[in-house]
Amino acid sequence: MKFSVFQISRKGGREKNEDRMGYCYTRESGLFVLADGMGGHPEGEVAAQLALQTVSALYQKEARPIVEDVTEFLSTSLMAAHHQIIRYAGEKGMLDTPRTTLVAAIVQGTSATWVHCGDSRLYVVRNGEMLTRTRDHSYLEQQSGTGAVRLDRINRNILFTCLGSPTKPVFDITGPVTLQQGDKILLCSDGLWGSLADSEIVRHLSAQSVSDAVPDLVEAALRNGGPHSDNVTVIALEWETPDSFESTRGISTDSISDGVFASTIQAGVLDSMVEELDDAAIERSIAEINEAIRRSAARKT
Repeated sequence: MKFSVFQISRKGGREKNEDRMGYCYTRESGLFVLADGMGGHPEGEVAAQLALQTVSALYQKEARPIVEDVTEFLSTSLMAAHHQIIRYAGEKGMLDTPRTTLVAAIVQGTSATWVHCGDSRLYVVRNGEMLTRTRDHSYLEQQSGTGAVRLDRINRNILFTCLGSPTKPVFDITGPVTLQQGDKILLCSDGLWGSLADSEIVRHLSAQSVSDAVPDLVEAALRNGGPHSDNVTVIALEWETPDSFESTRGISTDSISDGVFASTIQAGVLDSMVEELDDAAIERSIAEINEAIRRSAARKT
């Protein structure tokens, strides 16, 4: 595989940054993941970190050097992350659980597949146009196009699902989407898309390499957000980077041996919990998401 990648996270006007992002890769597969810890609940940054560490730990176990069943892996790892957050809250005796959104993509072969829960988004830009983006799990996005209510009366920040909630997460899986040379994939928290129109995000990605576009997008979002701007976090990649966009951030995995696993997702004090993934909980998660897998397969047919 050959791709360029750039990631950045800024605190904005908030007291702390509850966003987390990172990527992992082997010789033939790459995982890109972003989580936005939710305000209004305790320890959103812990929920986001747990989500990243759980998904990346499972990816390291499965990607040898590819993930055999990408759809099943994304479903299972999302549910495992949810259970880890619930477990953390239980062990701490918390009255309210930490919560987070999640968006994660796996790129391998010539295609990308992604899962999302909440309102952290994934965009795919091709030839100057938005090929697709995720649909937020928010009441605003759910009602858009229905004409049932006035959209200006709905708070865009109100979600109907997330990881860490007492109820089972709702999530969507998209793909596989066949990639073309020069395609851009951008994962972001709502701090970006809440301050910038989709058209502006697409314009920046189309005109620049990801290493130039991402910092410009983040700065524009912070300016538009003003002194009380949200955390802004972005990770973006360009597939099979053309020579004109080559940079020091270009990655070629051709020389990586089968057993090598690289990651930018930092280990931390939560490692012991992630390393002790509850196999029984994961098995329950697999059973729970079978229906979601069948639903995803039905959509593709």
